[in-house]
Amino acid sequence: MTAKSSQKHPRKKIWKFLTLLGPGLTTGAADDDPSGIATYSQTGAQFGYGQLWTALYMLPFMTAVQEACARIGLVTGKGIAAVVKQHYSRKVLFAVVGLVVIANTINIGADIGAMASAAQLLIPAIPFVILTLFFTATILILEIFTNYKVYSKILKWLALALLAYPITVFIVHQPWLTVLKATVTPHFEFSFAFLFIITGVLGTTISPYMFFWEASQEVEEVKEEDRMIVGKPVMSWQRIKRMRLDNNAGMIISEITTWCILVVAATVLHNSGVHNINTAADAAKALEPLVHSFPNSGFLSKLIFSIGIIGLGLLAVPVLSGSAAYAVSEAVNWKASLNFKLKQAHGFYGIITIATLIGLMINFVGIDPVKALVYAAVLNGVAAVPLLFLIAKIGSNEKIMGEYKSGPLSNSLIWFTFVAMGAAAIAMFFTL
Repeated sequence: MTAKSSQKHPRKKIWKFLTLLGPGLTTGAADDDPSGIATYSQTGAQFGYGQLWTALYMLPFMTAVQEACARIGLVTGKGIAAVVKQHYSRKVLFAVVGLVVIANTINIGADIGAMASAAQLLIPAIPFVILTLFFTATILILEIFTNYKVYSKILKWLALALLAYPITVFIVHQPWLTVLKATVTPHFEFSFAFLFIITGVLGTTISPYMFFWEASQEVEEVKEEDRMIVGKPVMSWQRIKRMRLDNNAGMIISEITTWCILVVAATVLHNSGVHNINTAADAAKALEPLVHSFPNSGFLSKLIFSIGIIGLGLLAVPVLSGSAAYAVSEAVNWKASLNFKLKQAHGFYGIITIATLIGLMINFVGIDPVKALVYAAVLNGVAAVPLLFLIAKIGSNEKIMGEYKSGPLSNSLIWFTFVAMGAAAIAMFFTL
C-alpha cells in the first residue's frame, strides 16, 4: 500500500461514518434548542457545578430511550402514535397525542420568544412583537414550502455557534479538580428550587418531541430507501447497527454540549455572583471570556449567543411542530411527511401551522421569554414520564418488534429513566 492510498483510507472511513448520520444527529442537535441552552445556563448560574453530574449520567439513559424510539420507527415502519393506535385503546392514543401536542406547542412559543429576545440584543430598535412575527413567518414558509432536508443541512451550520461553549470551557481558568469531581459525584438538595430545575434539565434533555421525531424520521428514511414490502420495512441487524451509530453520535454530541454550557455558566456566571438569568443578555455574558481581548467584546458575545439561539431555534421549532403533526396525523390517518407538498398533506401542514401560531400567541400573555424556556423544559420533564412507560412497553413487546425487541440492557435503562424522571417530578410537586 502506498503512502497516498494509506492517507485516503482514513478519509474514506470518516466519510462513510458521516454518511450514516441522519435522524439521530438531527435529533441530538435539536435537543440543544433555546429551551435547553436557557435551562442549562440557569442551572449553572444558580447551582454552580452542583448539577454537572447530570450531563454524564443522563447520556446512557437518553441514548437508550432515543435508540428504542428510532428502532420502533425503523422496525414497524410507523411512527409512535400509529403504533399506539394499532395496539392500544383510543383513550391511551388521545392521551399520548394530547401530551406531545401541548408540550410541543408551549415549547414552540418559548423558543420563538427566545429567538426574538436574542435578536433584540443585536437590533434593539425592532420591537419584540415584530421579531416574533418575523421568525414565525420565516419558519412556516421554510417548513411548508422548502425541502426540509436541505433546510436542516443549512441550519446545522448555524448550530456550529454552539462550539463557542466548548471553546470557552478551555479559555476560562477552570478549577478542574472541582469540575471533574462534580461531573462524577451526584449532588442532591431536597428543595423546590433544586428539584424544579433538575426536572427541567431532565425534561429538556429527554423530551417528548424527540421520541416522536426520531421515530418518524426513521420511517421517512426507510421510505426514501424504498425498503418497504407490503407496508413493512425490510429489516436486518446491519440496518439496526447503522441506526445505533447515528443515534449514539447525536446523543454524545448533545451531552458534550450540555456539559460545556453547564461548566461555562457555573464558572463565568455563578462564580462571579450572577445566580439568576433574567434576560438573554444575562445568558450571553457567559460567552464574554471567549472574546474579552477583542474590541466590543460585549457585542461579540451577544452576536455569538444570538446566532446560536436563532440558528437552533430555526432548527428546533420545525422539529417541535413536525413531531406534533406526525402524532396527530398518524392518529387520524392523514398523510404525513415533510417530503410532501402542501397540496398533498393539508392536515399535516395544518397542524404544523396551528401549533406554531398558538406557540406565537403564548408570547403575548405576559410570560418572560427566558423564564418561559425553563418552564417549557419542566413541562417536558413531567410529560415525558407516561410516554416513557409506553416506549418501554412497546420496545420490549415481541408481538410488535419481533426479534428486534429491546434487550435486557436497553429495557433496564428505559425503565430506570421512567422511574428517575417520575420521582423527580413527584418530589418537585411534593416540595411545592
